[in-house]
Amino acid sequence: MSAKTSQSMKPATAAKKLGIYLPAAPQEFQDSLISREEFNKLQSDPPQWLADLRRNGPHPRPEVARKLNVSISGLARGGITEALTTAEITALLQDPPQWLVAERASFAAVRAEEQRVKEAGNQA
Repeated sequence: MSAKTSQSMKPATAAKKLGIYLPAAPQEFQDSLISREEFNKLQSDPPQWLADLRRNGPHPRPEVARKLNVSISGLARGGITEALTTAEITALLQDPPQWLVAERASFAAVRAEEQRVKEAGNQA
């Protein structure tokens, strides 16, 4: 029987799980497989580059959508197709364009309906 080998993941998978934009990560991170142990260490004790990326961005679209409280589709409808920095997200929130106001309202309505359906299902 062979010795147990450590699981590893591709950099794109690790970046997605860490909530970071892969092209903004150091080249060394982008070019190597990440072991489970390395990934756990990145989560529990993030290096400076990871802390900076999480704080300042650029952020991947799912993170941008979460911070703006819209769907990823809503970002696309608003013309946001690339990663944004924290400063760019803050600027959008401080002076929201019409598309952002509309998408946030739509997203809130969808969430409210999902919650209503969930509660109705629990009562049945």
